[in-house]
Order: sequence, then C-alpha cells, then structure tokens
Amino acid sequence: MRKTPIVLLAILAAVATACSGGDSESAPPRSAPPDATTASAAPGATAAKSDCGADYLAKLTPREKLAQLLTVGVTGAADAADVVRTSQVGGIFVGSWTDKSLLADGLIDQAKNAAKVPLLVTIDEEGGRVSRAEDLIGPAPSARVTAQTMTSQQFHDATVLRGRKLKDLGVTVDFAPDVDVSSQPDDSVIGDRSFSDDPAVVSEYAKAYISAMAEVGVGTVIKHFPGHGSGSGDSHTGAVRTPPLSQLQSVDLVPFRDLVDSGAAVMVGHLDVPGLTTPDVPASISPEAMALLRDGTGYGAAPFQGPIFTDDLGGMAAITNRMSIEDAVEAALIAGADNALWITTDAVPQVLDRLEQAVASGRLSAARVDASVLRMARYKGALGSC
Repeated sequence: MRKTPIVLLAILAAVATACSGGDSESAPPRSAPPDATTASAAPGATAAKSDCGADYLAKLTPREKLAQLLTVGVTGAADAADVVRTSQVGGIFVGSWTDKSLLADGLIDQAKNAAKVPLLVTIDEEGGRVSRAEDLIGPAPSARVTAQTMTSQQFHDATVLRGRKLKDLGVTVDFAPDVDVSSQPDDSVIGDRSFSDDPAVVSEYAKAYISAMAEVGVGTVIKHFPGHGSGSGDSHTGAVRTPPLSQLQSVDLVPFRDLVDSGAAVMVGHLDVPGLTTPDVPASISPEAMALLRDGTGYGAAPFQGPIFTDDLGGMAAITNRMSIEDAVEAALIAGADNALWITTDAVPQVLDRLEQAVASGRLSAARVDASVLRMARYKGALGSC
C-alpha cells in the first residue's frame, strides 16, 4: 500500500491548525456534550444523566472505548463473534462478501452476545444496485426510479415493510439513504442512487425513508457529506474532486441542511472540496469538513448532534492510495469523526495500538474519545432516557 509523506504532513498540519484555532478537545464539542445535558436541565436531572454516562463508560477499558469507535466488515459469523469478543468493536458491517447465514440463520446473536454493550450491525441496503440483503428481503427499485414512480408516502410505507425485515434479521443500522443530488447517468458512481437532481425532492424522499426506519427501530445514515453527486469520479478507484464549497451550498448541501435534525447519522465521503478541505486531504479525514457539519454555521444549518461515520477507509482508493488504515483511522478520529468504517477485521489490533498511542501522546484526547463513545451509545439507544 503506497504512502505519501506529503499527504501525511498535510493531515498533521490541518489537525494542528484546527487545534491551535481554539477547537481543542480538552472539553467535548459544544454541539453534543457527552452527558447529553443542557443548560436548562434541572440539577437533579443533570446529575442523573451525568451518572448514566459515567456508568456506561465504566463498563469499558480505555482500549475498548477506542474500539467502540470502529465498525469493521466481517466475512461471517465466526469472524464477527471473534472481533467482538477479542476487541469489543462498536459495530460490524455486512457486505457483499459476507456469508449471509450470519443474518439468515440468526448467527448474529453470537456476536451480539459477546458484546459488553449493544453492538451496531450495519449494512448497505439502499435498494437498486446497492442492496446487500436483496436475497433475504427481496428487491427494491433504485432511489431514482422510486422518486419517479412512487409518492413519498408510498415510499415510506414500502420502507416500513423492508425495515421490519432488516430488523428481524438482526440489522440495527442501514447506511442509507443516499442524499446526494445528482443528474449523472444511472450507472455512474452515484447516478441512480440519487433520488433526483432537485434537492427538495431528495430531502422529501430521504425524510420518508428515515421516518419509516425509525418507526421500526432501525438507524439510518445519510451520505455522502458534503455531497458526491457532482464529484469528478469514483472514490472507490481514486481521488474525487467536488465543485467548490460555494457551489455546493445551493444544491449538494441542501439535503444535509434539511435533515440535520432528522435523527439520522451522517457519513462523510472521501471528497476533496475546494474552499473547504486542505489540498489532498479528503473530507473523511478533514477537520474543516467535520467542523462544517458539527457546527453548521458554514452552510446555514443547525449544529449536528448525532454521530459522524466515515466512508470505508480500507477499500477505497481515494484513501488507500494515500495512507495505511492505521493512518486513516487516526486521522479521521482526530479530525472529528465518531466512527471509522472499513471492510475487514485483520487490522483491528494494529489500529487500536495506534489509537492508544494517539491518546497517550495527546494527539487524540480522552475527552474526545468519551464524547464519541457516548454519542454512539445514544444513537444505539444504549443510554435509555439519559
């Protein structure tokens, strides 16, 4: 795997700039404090919520807290149970390569039972050509065909049925809907995965999807912030450049702005964004991109309170051509992501070794880690009413 020293220097410089600019993580981000309290909360309620968060964190060792910020692809039931039992990763990812008996035969319970705290079981199930559970729950049209042939209410109702099937299989989070705004050909990297080239239509249908999945208890993740729909290529095969941030404001960023309070998490793409990201540092590892999403002020949105996922850091050339998985995960978490995603379990021990070093050196603060662990716990519903 080729590593480019210039890129690594650029990342370190970007992170240093973010820290020196007053965004130190000696305290958690203001948009999502780790105990979920607010200034208006009654003293007794504040103490209870703080105790609840502290109790959750106390279940985990420092290394296990770091592992909670990882979601890794698995080959099947044995791989899933092993990585959860030995490392306590926060989530597993069911991909096209995964033995589906993990879900079909209820073997996912082995992994869930090995977890100290609730486990995310994630999948890419958009419908159309991105459908990892089609053989288990049946086919669904692409987003583009859906918006052309169904009302948003009809889509909501159909999604409730599919969501129930996913939940019955043991899935807890769907990396969908895709809220990229695009007019590109159907078979391009986004193409028919986009509901429309009209941001209002994208927001309407995405909202219906998120609402339907919430009704049945499956989490959703909107993607790919800050917008892949007009990107220069496919981040699976190389670097992708978007239009400048100023041009994204009125099109690509609109659905993210509309859905910031929807309850969905957000996935940040491997996108070089002129006017936002440092050159050769894609959004998924960019402090500036994470701050734009978290604070909201740079694109006219409310602060984002939920978890931030990266796109796959281990199988997409927009990242792997630039750095190792250890470098990428560290850079993503330092930049402000709450959860780093990649597609194998092989490197989990090495990644955790690196993250422990990052905490020990102060590159990644313990407060940042705790804030992200609790943000992920709330998203899982693991803190109840806290």
